[in-house]
Amino acid sequence: MPADLAVIGLGYLGLPLAQAATAAGLATLGYDPDPRAAALAGTGGPLSAAEIRRLLAAGFRTTSDPAALGRVRTAVLCAPTPPGEDRTPDLTPLAEAARTLAARLRPHTTVILESAGHPGTTEEFLRPLLEAGSGLTAGRDFHLACSPARHDPGNRTHLYRNTPKVIGGLTPACTEAAAAFYGRLTDKVVRARGPREAETAHLLETNYRHINIALMNEMAVYCHEIGVDLWDVIRCAETKPFGFQSFRPGPGVGGHAAPLHPNHPTTHGSSRSPLRMVELAQEINGRMPAYVIQRCTTLLNEHGKSARGARILLLGVTYKPDLADLTGTPAHEVAARLRRLGAHLSYHDPHVPHWDVAGRPVPRADSLYEAASAADLTVLLQPHRTYDLQGLAVKAQLLLDTRGATPTGAAHRL
Repeated sequence: MPADLAVIGLGYLGLPLAQAATAAGLATLGYDPDPRAAALAGTGGPLSAAEIRRLLAAGFRTTSDPAALGRVRTAVLCAPTPPGEDRTPDLTPLAEAARTLAARLRPHTTVILESAGHPGTTEEFLRPLLEAGSGLTAGRDFHLACSPARHDPGNRTHLYRNTPKVIGGLTPACTEAAAAFYGRLTDKVVRARGPREAETAHLLETNYRHINIALMNEMAVYCHEIGVDLWDVIRCAETKPFGFQSFRPGPGVGGHAAPLHPNHPTTHGSSRSPLRMVELAQEINGRMPAYVIQRCTTLLNEHGKSARGARILLLGVTYKPDLADLTGTPAHEVAARLRRLGAHLSYHDPHVPHWDVAGRPVPRADSLYEAASAADLTVLLQPHRTYDLQGLAVKAQLLLDTRGATPTGAAHRL
């Protein structure tokens, strides 16, 4: 059966797009080469089980059969591009998705890239794969554009409909074809000059977040060293109505949007130098789990205890509040470091029924208050809405709040 849209890749990018398209009345097909992903089994990601059920009830279809891609008007590539060993996006899954689509690509189809990549990915990487596999020419036989994903999991204010979509097409006609598609899903479409501008806008947005979090993480360390209440500093600074946007420190930076480094070879053989500030931000953010461990051991020592043999409870192990997603969560490194020090770990998270660190399970606390009362140290890593932080601070023997979420004076803050 023909479809208006094929979403290629059913992960944290593809499912929100499929949800928005289906809600807008588009006949939407989801393709993933992994049969388990195509069956939407164990996604544990951007959509809840209830949302998945509603999506399927609304007519969304999934498949792991690539033949279905030959009967769509628009195809959006949402393949994952995780950081590789050199910390640049690994485009291998995107290449596989592109080759699969190219073998079934028909004239007049609109192909859009949402996967993250370095500036030039659409023109220098994706376009040759599509043209070689299909025998068609981008910009003449089919439309090609880039529209980086802007989904923010768990955000109840900025949804797909009211979040503008940036679009950069290979030609003006490509841009308009993609704009016509996204115009059915979102209230505002922003036209970039071309794919590179759209890709570089995404690079700027992503790195802006990481750099500002790194600044706050440095401020957290600095303020602790000089005896200043960082959280009061933030409260005061964020009253400035211009020139300041408030970010928060934490035990590290997780999630799918890793810092983007444009130090990739171009088609001309040259190599672009990395963004030095992004490198520094990643270094700073990467040090935060170790800093959390330092604070843990210091607090234990101040109370006559050693990390070795200490009972430590970790609260909230996901990368973001109120989600079940563990992608890139700094809780993994915090737990691994505490284990190496000889601590006895347990965890509590209402969204994570089972948790493994380095292949070994971490015992799950069934009763939060009892576990906090029994632990020598409780470390709040993620302040889920279900946590009564005031009550938790009363019950815990010793509480380290890495997110500044507890009431003032109720806990030791990062």
